[in-house]
Amino acid sequence: MDDKTILIVGTYDTKNDELEYMAERIRALDGGVLSMDISVLGDPVKPTDISKHEVAAAADSSIQAVIDSGDENSAMQLMAKGACELVAKLYADGRFDGVVILGGTMGTDVALDVCQALPLGVPKYVVSTVSFSPIIPPERLSADIQMILWAGGLYGLNSVCKASLSQAAGAVLGAARAVEPPTAERPMIGMTSLGSSCLKYMKILKPALETRGFEVAIFHATGMGGMAFESIAKQGGFVCVMDFALPELGNLMAGSVVNGGSDRMLNAGKAGIPQIVAPGCLDLIDFAGWQEVPEQYNDRPFHEHNRLIKSSGLSGEERRATAREMANRLKASNTPVHVILTNHGIEEWDRPGDVAHDPEAFAEFCDELRSVMKEPIQFSEIDCHINDQGFADKALEIFDAWVSEGIIKT
Repeated sequence: MDDKTILIVGTYDTKNDELEYMAERIRALDGGVLSMDISVLGDPVKPTDISKHEVAAAADSSIQAVIDSGDENSAMQLMAKGACELVAKLYADGRFDGVVILGGTMGTDVALDVCQALPLGVPKYVVSTVSFSPIIPPERLSADIQMILWAGGLYGLNSVCKASLSQAAGAVLGAARAVEPPTAERPMIGMTSLGSSCLKYMKILKPALETRGFEVAIFHATGMGGMAFESIAKQGGFVCVMDFALPELGNLMAGSVVNGGSDRMLNAGKAGIPQIVAPGCLDLIDFAGWQEVPEQYNDRPFHEHNRLIKSSGLSGEERRATAREMANRLKASNTPVHVILTNHGIEEWDRPGDVAHDPEAFAEFCDELRSVMKEPIQFSEIDCHINDQGFADKALEIFDAWVSEGIIKT
């Protein structure tokens, strides 16, 4: 087994014993350790491989300037900036294979930035007193971040917190040894969808695109999936996106927690990735299963998918607003965008007789979409449902034309 090196990041002035314990566990498993101190006020028991002074310098600052910056929030943001610069360079130079970061709210705030500074496929473990907390917004999470609750670990070592620390140490080392990072053997297409009970086009499109020599990654558009999709698009990881499931946009506008972040539908365009788009499921707002549905939605179509997620229908005016926002975001693209409207429906539950069928509200949405989708956005309206063969055929027709024209790189 090839030895792998794990970067350990934390505030060594206050968490020295805990950080050293994880280092000992990694070494006991024949792994290597690289240590980085992001403390501000104090010093570690013994020097770390990357000192707090080097971290501050990477942020074009100094420890004294960090201390004088105003308060603990501004100080740790400077340390986060420096840590991100160093981590990206250290990884590019082959100095480590995975990272584990320890913290309370302060350390976790830095950890989230550090993890986003690393590409998909680099093992990223955060041991935190606020793991899985609702105070962490989706857009702060990198696509493949792993977290474990630092139970009983607010101050000092004990058998309870050692259970979390040792798991994290073993997990990050094991992940570094086992991971198969994404490859560039075939050009990658990013597609959004939902479960096949609601949106079915992926069953047709994935094999068709694979026979054309492309790899297809399909993202579950229920908040975290959209966040991962946007994260990879931001890094230029796709040659084309087929963004066909957009409930996260409507959820974002309605204030639902089931959203993929404020940059949803923006990163592909900024990164120069051509986009084929359809408004799949942009007629629903999703709620977490534990949430009470707001009273204003009581008279709407309603579908309880399972104990984790449930949906209500959007009104006609709300759907018009989503169409306008969709257009506004797509107009910012630096590369071609083609929107497909299927005027017989945009998700399985809106068919006649089903729970989300609302022809009047859907007609308002279609009317608004026709109005706002103007050049440079290309727009096609087709007489079928999004789950019909005709939709997949149209998407492939656009895709093949773009390949032929060199818009999509092969």
